[in-house]
Amino acid sequence: MAPDLVPSHPASLMTSNTSLPSAVRRFDSVQSLIDFAGQPALASRTVEIDQETIDRFAQVTRDSQWIHVDRERAVAESPYQDTIAHGFLVLSLLTHWQESCIAFPGAAMVLNYGFEKVRFTAPVRSGSRVSARFALAQVVETKRGEVRCSWNVAIEAEGASRPSVHADWLILIRYGESRPD
Repeated sequence: MAPDLVPSHPASLMTSNTSLPSAVRRFDSVQSLIDFAGQPALASRTVEIDQETIDRFAQVTRDSQWIHVDRERAVAESPYQDTIAHGFLVLSLLTHWQESCIAFPGAAMVLNYGFEKVRFTAPVRSGSRVSARFALAQVVETKRGEVRCSWNVAIEAEGASRPSVHADWLILIRYGESRPD
């Protein structure tokens, strides 16, 4: 096994889902990120987005639109014939998915820096098993030991004809001491 890879969660090795990662890619320096830019995407573990999760998200965000929480009405009136997850619920799982396939050992800080672009391109039906793919598109060294990484992310529901979300996600990573200038 390569030194920058560590075994993933053992349970992921017992499923038949071939999209599950077999290892977590470790980026322990600015140079390791620079070297990885442009390489094939890393695949996350799969998460089921069930109706209970959708209902809890609706409650917390106060977004109880019927297409998310009223299964009977969604079956009768929605073009998707079921309830669907909120786009922001799906997007909010990015850090979970990222941590299942990417690690930054030795980093003093890893910060969600925002998005250049987010597009919700297909629904995520209740009960879907969903994962993400992360391709490191660009690494910009903002100062010594600190980089801003742009990750092209595709979030995909199993069996769907196209990804549900495309996002250009920015992450700021600082190696060494964790104190702002």
